[in-house]
Amino acid sequence: MITADKTSTMSTSSQVTLRELLAVWLQFERQLNRVPIIRRLEQGTFSEEDYMTLLRNLRPQVVEGARWITRAASSFTSEFAEVRSAVIGHAMDEHRDYELIESDYVACGGDLETIRNAQRNIGTEALAAYLMSQASQPNPLDLLGAMFIIEGLGEKMANKWASRIQDLLSIEPSKTRFLSYHGANDDSHIEKLYGLLDQYSDIASDKIVKTAKVVSRLYAMQLEELDNV
Repeated sequence: MITADKTSTMSTSSQVTLRELLAVWLQFERQLNRVPIIRRLEQGTFSEEDYMTLLRNLRPQVVEGARWITRAASSFTSEFAEVRSAVIGHAMDEHRDYELIESDYVACGGDLETIRNAQRNIGTEALAAYLMSQASQPNPLDLLGAMFIIEGLGEKMANKWASRIQDLLSIEPSKTRFLSYHGANDDSHIEKLYGLLDQYSDIASDKIVKTAKVVSRLYAMQLEELDNV
């Protein structure tokens, strides 16, 4: 995620923040590797039911994602207009991503109403509540840490997971469109995030890193608590 060419022009304080975020990310990867459904994916025992369960549990979180991102945009005052504009653009890019999940679910034989009526599991409840609370605070720069984790999943993991699922289940790429889309597009989101981190790490570094820690743990919990509503 963090490479020398991306950080060479950043301020010293921004580079320190990025190194701390990288440490959080590495811990997050270790957490993910202990999650049963991810372990089955890595070990090659991932099933069609696993995939359907994953999609069904991801949809509520993606729906909530559009809500907290929009709330965050409304919480920035005029002196942070550049951040507000970036967050609004991000919300526009992703506010209907849940439709890709629905499409994948139906393409794999699932019922549309079933996934649309899926409740948030207890991990998603915790993640959504935390993100909405933070997004409601004045000028929530700490959410750059949340975006680092969530967008990092798309940039670093989504294509890998999509290819692995296609291979294990012998399904077409058209049935992993949600993961493939984020694998292809989240790199550009990460690039914008680096720019914002470079501008605002000086005033919010500790909060950014702490929020990344909380979000990484709650995201892993969401994957641990599949269908536990």
